[in-house]
Amino acid sequence: MIRAAGLCLVLSGITCSLAFAEEKMPPTDAEKGAMAEIRKSGGQVMELAQNDSRLDVAFHLADGKIEDAQLAPLKSLPKLAQLNVRGKDITDAGLANIKDSKALVRLHLERTKVTDAGLDQLKGLENLEYLNLYGTAVSDAGLKSLEGLKKLKRVYLWETKVTDAGVAGLKTALPEIQIIRGVEPAKPAEAKPEEKKPEEKK
Repeated sequence: MIRAAGLCLVLSGITCSLAFAEEKMPPTDAEKGAMAEIRKSGGQVMELAQNDSRLDVAFHLADGKIEDAQLAPLKSLPKLAQLNVRGKDITDAGLANIKDSKALVRLHLERTKVTDAGLDQLKGLENLEYLNLYGTAVSDAGLKSLEGLKKLKRVYLWETKVTDAGVAGLKTALPEIQIIRGVEPAKPAEAKPEEKKPEEKK
């Protein structure tokens, strides 16, 4: 540590963080092949930032049909950090392709065909922070699969089969989580009893 500190002092024009920055590893042949397959099917693949080689993969804007088969290349992308398959024909079987994606942080599954069985595939996503399940068939049973995801911060459950009891159970397991269930319908205002007019004196 002392020698490293001395080196940083000598290299006065270079900061310590730059001197010891981790070298950015280029994608492997398998990763290049997987990214090419995703783009061929209409998906988008890009790095999160110039100095962050983790990947953002999006299929929601693809013109062609996106089904479980199009997710197979994801198994070859260990740096997958964000995935968006909103509105596509993705089922529980398709999520098997990301069950080992330890780097995944954000996952958009809204308006897909995912059910409780699919959420069971997400148990190993230890770094997942954001999950959108709006418009899916998931229920209270599926939420139990999320209870071990300690980094999960936000879940969207609007128009699902989840009940108040299911939400309460997830909040007990993950006290810091924010659960969004959409705009609750306003309760009709109670009719006020008519006030009796005082009788006029004759």
